[in-house]
Amino acid sequence: MAATRRPITIYYEHPNWFRPLFHELDRRETPYIRVDAAQHRFDPSEPPRNGSRPALVFNRMSPSAWKRGRSAAIFYTHDYLGHLEQQQVDVFNGAAAYRFETSKALQVSLLKQLGLPVPLTRVVNHPSLLAEAARGLTFPLIVKPNIGGSGAGIRRFDDLLTLIEASADPNFEGSLDETILLQEYHAPKQQSIVRVETLEHKYLYGIRVHLGDESGFDLCPADICKSTDGRELTSAACPVDQVKRGLTVERYEPPADIIAAVERISEAAHIDVGGVEYLESERDGQIYFYDINALSNFVAEPLTVVGFDPTERLVDALEARARRAS
Repeated sequence: MAATRRPITIYYEHPNWFRPLFHELDRRETPYIRVDAAQHRFDPSEPPRNGSRPALVFNRMSPSAWKRGRSAAIFYTHDYLGHLEQQQVDVFNGAAAYRFETSKALQVSLLKQLGLPVPLTRVVNHPSLLAEAARGLTFPLIVKPNIGGSGAGIRRFDDLLTLIEASADPNFEGSLDETILLQEYHAPKQQSIVRVETLEHKYLYGIRVHLGDESGFDLCPADICKSTDGRELTSAACPVDQVKRGLTVERYEPPADIIAAVERISEAAHIDVGGVEYLESERDGQIYFYDINALSNFVAEPLTVVGFDPTERLVDALEARARRAS
């Protein structure tokens, strides 16, 4: 049993994604409390009492909560995390990490600030500005909601006319915060992308995801049900009907310079656990970073795919942080 005098608070919203985390905490008999981010309240004028003060809060709030009718919790979480940090409560993936998680525009800005390659991008706050924003960009383009999650709301446009027609639609699907990204689309070479996971700003593992015939942008690693050698993978994190049948996954060790870049990204974004995705462009052969994730679900059947269970290392880190705070 971990020597944590106060329980760890797991602040989360998705009903299935964190089953492996809860299982590992239960297995170790680590004291923790589950807190539903979709139904929550706090008193900003009252500091946490010593007896009720958590040893650590682990933020697992998802930006895709709007897909499950819980969009209000996304904005609420910004205020709650800020309150916790003002009260000097230690938060794993805290307010700064969540700010990057819920702003793809800030992700692009950070990547450029770090001098890393990212597809050319424009940011607008109304669909009517998309056609003008496309000037100087090379089609095909994709439109991304600033607050997305799991590839939600991403659309591809192959020419200016279809973009103009779509942007004139009064029912154009934008973003919860009405901020939209217009970005050059780079088809990945050999139909595959790479996701690199980090823990406490250090490399944890990498995977290569082969897209096959999958035409969407939802690449949740926990949903991928087959390895590249044909073995079926199952995940306790996601329901069976959510599994992406067209995707395969394998362990991949990125080059040292890529690992170093990803560690810089996670540190600059204050992400204690998360992942960064990149691709090699079919168009020009260049590497592009395109997504920063502070909500890592890890890969399905990690022992089969990457050779170890990253959830165990995550709980090691949580327990260590909780002991230091106690």
